[in-house]
Amino acid sequence: MSGIKKLAGQTMWYGVSSIAARFINYLLTPYLTSTSVLQVSDYGKLSLVYAAIPLLNVLFTYGFETAYFRFSQRKEFQQSIYSTASISLFISTIIFSLVLWIFHNSLASLAGIPGQPYLIKISILIIALDALATIPFAKLRHEGRPIKYAFIRIIGILVNIAATIFFLSYCPKIIVNNPNSWISLFYRTDVNPVTYVVIATLLQSGLTLLLLMGQIGAIKLEFNKVLWKEMILYALPLIIVGLGGMINETFDRLMLNWWVPGSITFKEEQVGIYSACYKLSLLISLFTQAFRMGAEPFFFKQAEGLNPQRTYARVMKFFVITVTLMFLLVSLFLPVFKYFVGRTYWVGLGVVPILLLANIFLGIYYNLSIWYKLGNKTKAGAYITITGAAITILINRIFIPHYSFLACAWATFFCYGSMMVISFAWGQKEYRIPYPTKKLIAYIVIVVTLYFIHRALTSIVPQIWFSLFIGALLLFIYTWFILLIEKEEFKKFPVIGKFIK
Repeated sequence: MSGIKKLAGQTMWYGVSSIAARFINYLLTPYLTSTSVLQVSDYGKLSLVYAAIPLLNVLFTYGFETAYFRFSQRKEFQQSIYSTASISLFISTIIFSLVLWIFHNSLASLAGIPGQPYLIKISILIIALDALATIPFAKLRHEGRPIKYAFIRIIGILVNIAATIFFLSYCPKIIVNNPNSWISLFYRTDVNPVTYVVIATLLQSGLTLLLLMGQIGAIKLEFNKVLWKEMILYALPLIIVGLGGMINETFDRLMLNWWVPGSITFKEEQVGIYSACYKLSLLISLFTQAFRMGAEPFFFKQAEGLNPQRTYARVMKFFVITVTLMFLLVSLFLPVFKYFVGRTYWVGLGVVPILLLANIFLGIYYNLSIWYKLGNKTKAGAYITITGAAITILINRIFIPHYSFLACAWATFFCYGSMMVISFAWGQKEYRIPYPTKKLIAYIVIVVTLYFIHRALTSIVPQIWFSLFIGALLLFIYTWFILLIEKEEFKKFPVIGKFIK
């Protein structure tokens, strides 16, 4: 239990930064989706840019973050791994940035924004800065310093939010009242506001790297070629895993822009609506991301102890309990959460429950993936992710022309669902872990059933007060049920256990 407590504590701190980042972005959504700030098509452009950035970021980091955690456990490499990984990423980042800069016009066309190549240039700088921060951040995680990690992340986030509001609200008012103001030195009214949102992200990335100077200063001019070769061989399949993951997670915006029929403006509007509603499913993905940051180094360290499989199984159970509660919280109270996006975007709310379930599957898959990472069988992860990517592309290609962004949501659902099932079946043969499979499936089935009960009752009485009352009642029933079933487990918890007899 002590190991799980430590994981929970680190997850909390990583969650503070991750959830703060996404939550502030979440709070920015009603601001950005307001027609007085960005048009729906402009929000679609912004979504296309932010869909391309993580895809390229996978190439820039080429799996070295996970490789760093894997090889830092080996005593013969502990002195040289940090410098070797950092130097490798520094050199490759310069090379990749120059190549992308040369072909930025082609990238703009591929991203669906051929008229704004300057957005790609700014994005290249963001990707480069983020790549350089990857190993210093990994060092903080490996050393178990989540508070500093969270502090740096949150400071960068606050700069982003302040810069966004400054550029989109403050600067236009000042320029209107005083065209010769000092703001005119860097702000132009004829520039698309999307540009300034991306610039705000660039400022965040730059400040983040500055705040990591303490870790960057620890890099020595020491490069272990033997270690680097082993890290590359380990990490190469993870590039495919990462690219496939980004195709599954963000590439659907690009595919939606390519394949939905209609004018350019209509395409961008569909992307904007889907992206805004996707944010309503982020509560689960926020927790999954925070959990993943704490779990990856935790799982590798647990592997050195006795019977780590039992710990992995218990972690999975607590994870599923948490995300199923989150599913009910968002899906049953969607009449409240929908106000986080503009009314124009409500037409896409039907995708939210589908995406919530999809993100549950993804989180479970992250838990399951420990078998191929521990066994140095990262090629298996590549095969699984490629399968998921193929499902994503196939479903989107066939159904987007007919069902628009609804096809994207179902593609995400079936993609992550298939990856979860394949990883479980394969992993149990390679590295058996005693997951309480039947119980976990039952928990998921129960929350989905409760969601449909809520829909059926609210269709009979379509009143907001009734919807919220029934939602609260069903959430309470499920929470009580979980506490009843898992009573012995929860008694061991330091705070909750005091209230359970």
